[in-house]
Amino acid sequence: MTRKITAVIPVRKGSVRVKNKNLKPFADTNLLELKINQLKQVKLVDDIVVSSDCEKMLSIAREHGVKTHTRDQYHASSEASNSEFFENLAHCMDAEYLMYSPVTCPMISLETYHDCIQKFKQDDELENLVTVSQIKHHMWLDGKPLNYNIAESPNSQDLPDINAVTYGICIISKEDMIKYRNVVTENPTFKVLDEIESIDIDTEFDFMVAEMVYKKLRGIK
Repeated sequence: MTRKITAVIPVRKGSVRVKNKNLKPFADTNLLELKINQLKQVKLVDDIVVSSDCEKMLSIAREHGVKTHTRDQYHASSEASNSEFFENLAHCMDAEYLMYSPVTCPMISLETYHDCIQKFKQDDELENLVTVSQIKHHMWLDGKPLNYNIAESPNSQDLPDINAVTYGICIISKEDMIKYRNVVTENPTFKVLDEIESIDIDTEFDFMVAEMVYKKLRGIK
């Protein structure tokens, strides 16, 4: 039986680093509406749910014809850890398989969505599919080089690939999301994204760069 996938868009009122990030004007739209419209074009998505504590965002979701989940105050706050949030979100979803789809990754293409979902649906042995970007920098951790030897320092292009989870697409079973309290399991399959698709909005600078790239690619002035 083909695995049915529900895309979950998590948004909340409070945005710590970018004020009103989810509804702030972004080119000719906003991040929430952009993500909803992106996912509605992905034929392999079986259902879409917007999870939020904000009635305005839930109303926008309903206007766009997608399902909604009202998040409780605690799990929409910064008091809740990521682990608590993921576990609670999974418990609240009426679906066997979930695709975590944050609005903060606006540059993922329809082709990438299609490829990821198709791969997950066709391979029953695939436990977890996660998008990553590959980092090639001379990196340090706890006062020591992480990925190279100082005495034999390679060119950056020759450094080992370090995968950084972008969270743009995370496909996982509800059961595993509850078990691991995360959208990444101990046995993920990685989908490597390019620099543009890897854009993740965490700061005002990220927002500015993402909007500039989005406008450039779509010919919006």
